[in-house]
Amino acid sequence: MAATNKGFILGALAGAGVAGSAMLGVGFQLPGAHAQASPPVAGPAADAQGSTPTGPPPSGAPASFADIFDRVSPAVVSINVTSTVNRSALGLPGFEGLQPKRGAPNGSKPGDQGDNGGDDNGGDNGSTTAMASGSGFFISADGYIVTNNHVIENAKDIKVVLPGKDQRELPARVIGYDEGTDLAVLKVEGKDFPYVNFENSARPRVGDWVIAVGNPFGLGGTATAGIISAYGRDIGEKFVDYIQIDAPINRGNSGGPTFDLYGRVIGINTAIFSPTGGSVGIGFAIPADVADKITKQLIAGGKITRGYLGATIQDISSEIAESLGKPGMKGALVDELAPGGPAQRSGVQPGDVILAVDGQAVDGATSLTRLVAATHAGDTLHLSVLRGGKSLSIEVRSGLRPTDAELLRSQGQGGGLGSAPDEGAAAKPDALGLILAPLDSTARSRFGVPDEIKGALVADLASDSDAAAKGVKPGDVVIRVNEKAVSVPADVDAAVAAAKKAGRENVLLFVYHDHHQAAVAVRIAPKKDDDAPAKDN
Repeated sequence: MAATNKGFILGALAGAGVAGSAMLGVGFQLPGAHAQASPPVAGPAADAQGSTPTGPPPSGAPASFADIFDRVSPAVVSINVTSTVNRSALGLPGFEGLQPKRGAPNGSKPGDQGDNGGDDNGGDNGSTTAMASGSGFFISADGYIVTNNHVIENAKDIKVVLPGKDQRELPARVIGYDEGTDLAVLKVEGKDFPYVNFENSARPRVGDWVIAVGNPFGLGGTATAGIISAYGRDIGEKFVDYIQIDAPINRGNSGGPTFDLYGRVIGINTAIFSPTGGSVGIGFAIPADVADKITKQLIAGGKITRGYLGATIQDISSEIAESLGKPGMKGALVDELAPGGPAQRSGVQPGDVILAVDGQAVDGATSLTRLVAATHAGDTLHLSVLRGGKSLSIEVRSGLRPTDAELLRSQGQGGGLGSAPDEGAAAKPDALGLILAPLDSTARSRFGVPDEIKGALVADLASDSDAAAKGVKPGDVVIRVNEKAVSVPADVDAAVAAAKKAGRENVLLFVYHDHHQAAVAVRIAPKKDDDAPAKDN
């Protein structure tokens, strides 16, 4: 996924700089090993007396957060990373010029000590050595540390700086990482490190106080306080419902913990909402229950596996639901199937609407992805499906979800709906604003349409049509309209006429577009002599 999404700066909390120069945007140097080392305090940092707090958290605003900070801060560390980046990625001065990107190149694992393809000072490939700093925290006395994957990905060297007067700088190795949740586990050698625990059961309420500790802008051991604003925030990531907090967090806070008033970890700071690139007071944390589950799996095996259907899906918009004659329907619409994938082998078809998985309702594409991802390869999934207005039950044996990089490679380089239409032929658009033509051998050769694709060619379309606004373009092929397969342009006219007779204002087009199939709801335009104006959906 891209690093930015609708104003969210995802993973933008890792501070960055360039070796041999001042850090981008600030003049501070990263913390180093310059103080006399002292032995750490052994045992859980959040429970120094060995007792487990019970009962409700203290009510009202605390007079001070000092006691909490004293208990938990020994477990929170700074993480300094050296990596090689392309100079063009640095952009203009300022942290926003170096956005973290997910996925290590060439299949390399974060923390691998490999050849970067050029020298550290740029070389022939235009790369340069960059330094970044983030946060992390001990979750065990023997040196396991949790942080964000985007803090340490593509790293050549990782150093952990201990907090307080200690300030020892310890080399760290990567135990495992998960791009899907943006989590990573590091290990440093030693014992009796102070550590903190995840809180998986009694979570604070919206409005309760929290405290965040981390390393913003290289300023280690910084504490900020605020409240929980919301749970279940969807900021465009597939596998995490985030906690929204208003404790100020900035670049460098990535991977640091958010604590409740008992000093228990309730989240891991990961992203901020920012129209400007800087903090505006809205932050997002990975919930403790998700982090606990993932980190335990990483420590046990170093790799996270997820279930897989092998289907391209999208949300059911109000227009799509209306075009199917099911206003208000929720679910996930199947656009396309991976050839030979689990869904295709089990009889799932493009145009199916998946309503539930194993009895759990599907609210949309993200909901379906998370339900399937929570399964294991080989599990039998019971899908409740709507097809052609009829309810079906389909059993699918879950596959093993490929990595994001593998999925992108398998999807090729085709873009999404949104290319501008070409200049058109002199013909009259139909009720959808489309000018359709037979899909002959000349058209197949010109637009690169495979022989197995059947339908009607979009020769041109009205520039002010709903179809054009939604990205349909000349060279696309209309494969199906609602439940009716298309072989010739007349099939589209017949399907649109049937939809109008049924009182529908939209039809669902299945279009072959840039080497992929996609579904798009298109509004039916009224005739010029219609008395009633078109409704604006």
